[in-house]
Amino acid sequence: MDRIEPRLVTIFGGSGFVGTQIVQLLAKRGHRIRVAVRRPDLAGHTRMFGSVGQIVPIQANVRNAASVRHAVAGADIVINLVGVGHSRGAQTFEAVHVDGAANIAAAAKAAGASKLVHMSALGVDKAAEVSTYAASKLAGEEAVLKAFPDAIIMRPSLLFGQGDGFFNLMGALARMLPVLPVIGGDTRFQPAYVGDVAEAFALAAEGQVKSGRIYELGGPQIETYRQLLVRIQREAGRNRPMLPLPSSLAKLLALPFAILPFPPLLTADQVELLGVDNVVSDAAIKDKRTFAAFGITPTAMDAILPTYMYRYRKHGQFDRDNAPAPIL
Repeated sequence: MDRIEPRLVTIFGGSGFVGTQIVQLLAKRGHRIRVAVRRPDLAGHTRMFGSVGQIVPIQANVRNAASVRHAVAGADIVINLVGVGHSRGAQTFEAVHVDGAANIAAAAKAAGASKLVHMSALGVDKAAEVSTYAASKLAGEEAVLKAFPDAIIMRPSLLFGQGDGFFNLMGALARMLPVLPVIGGDTRFQPAYVGDVAEAFALAAEGQVKSGRIYELGGPQIETYRQLLVRIQREAGRNRPMLPLPSSLAKLLALPFAILPFPPLLTADQVELLGVDNVVSDAAIKDKRTFAAFGITPTAMDAILPTYMYRYRKHGQFDRDNAPAPIL
């Protein structure tokens, strides 16, 4: 990789699961970083990833165009990682994924940023017809490219790594529930390691790949949802029966979560998403718009999941590795 001159980078959502990884990588490469978040008082941990004054959390709300412009003022590189998993109150899919993304792209263009890297999600083009989340992500991509034609759109698949949302959640459920519900058991996924995705974002931000393109990032293994649950139970040392649920019943069970004050465990929109394959397209493979474009060999789940999923075993790290096979 060519040596890159240190630059000022604004990362929206830089204190989250993916963001902290990207902040660390870019800080090691000498860049100065603004971590733009709604609550900078909760992003102080990002400062430790760099030298004194190198990383600065600042307040920004993607729904507020003025705060976005302030956050990107003078930035050479802008990265948008902001997203919501459910629509509630002012944080709706439309407000965050479409209007917020458009605000960032317009501000980055006006500020003269050389690079804009935008996080979307794998399969949104296929799922947009059935999922409001996917439709908003797809509309967000279009809004970004309209305002900043040379933007780089990243579509990662389901992510795994220390602190991930899916594998940790399912591991916890396997520990607590007597039966694991299976929704869309035959739907295929291509989980990607968060470290690989962060590396791809860093390379894209530094201009190491073509701009104005959509990249699809999937790991080396394609597994069905049911196979992933089997894998999770194996890592968690659990042996729970798995109960297939039709989508209609799953949507009905998701209804009570919509009225609860805390983030829902499941939404009807997520049920729809679980019915759509989440794998890298043939077109992306043919055009080399995958990890191959970044020179990255994606990491297998077998290399990473055992390093943190042991916590869901009965005796944690002290459990033996000869866990019983899950009941199919």
